[in-house]
Amino acid sequence: MELIRIPSLVDNYIWLLTYQGNCIIVDPGTFKPVQQFLEQNAINPVAILLTHHHHDHVDGVKELQKYYPELVVYGPLETSSKGTTCVIKGGEQLNFACFSWQIFAVPGHTLGHVAYYQKPYLFCGDTLFSGGCGRIFEGTAEQMFNSIETLKALPDETLICCAHEYTAANMVFASYLLPYDEAIEAYTLSVNEKRAQKQSTLPSQLIVEKKINIFLRYDDPYLQKVLGFSTTIGSKCEVFAKIRKLKDSF
Repeated sequence: MELIRIPSLVDNYIWLLTYQGNCIIVDPGTFKPVQQFLEQNAINPVAILLTHHHHDHVDGVKELQKYYPELVVYGPLETSSKGTTCVIKGGEQLNFACFSWQIFAVPGHTLGHVAYYQKPYLFCGDTLFSGGCGRIFEGTAEQMFNSIETLKALPDETLICCAHEYTAANMVFASYLLPYDEAIEAYTLSVNEKRAQKQSTLPSQLIVEKKINIFLRYDDPYLQKVLGFSTTIGSKCEVFAKIRKLKDSF
């Protein structure tokens, strides 16, 4: 299989996973760059996977459906007005063509947000970013924490195929909280070098994220201390919630 990353809008990525001339499309926020890539490379789309309802993830769907009327569009109930033809909610196993997807419900950013996993690929929309996680627009901190826990439990080699190029900004925040952390410092340097050369930082790998992503280090005693928690006060969820609150106002 080949993973394709198509830039869209200001900082979005539309992901394609191809195999033997077929592909799935993840969160097409725009139509034209996807259609051009498919035509230029003679690739046949067999399905669209939607993670949530925000316009920068779905606005290209209906035009793609006009161009490819046989396309099946999978998505949570909140995307039903955006072109979804098969509603999912998490817990399902999708098998079609050569693809097999495990679906996770990951509420927090939105209430119906889902993620798609086919080893080693994780399409997580705006739930988990490299070095960060999504804002909590509709859900609760507890919901988002549980969603992050679900994704953190995947195999270390999982590729984090998130929807935005937010890594550099996320690492500025991580460096602010833990300015002397060697893993964060090294990753920040690597990210800045890539962005200076207009290269993408994605996909990232889960084993890396566990070391450099502040939002996955809620059980780190040193980070808890920096945030003002003692060893006897504050659950992991409370630590996560405080990190998210600090990031929102950073």
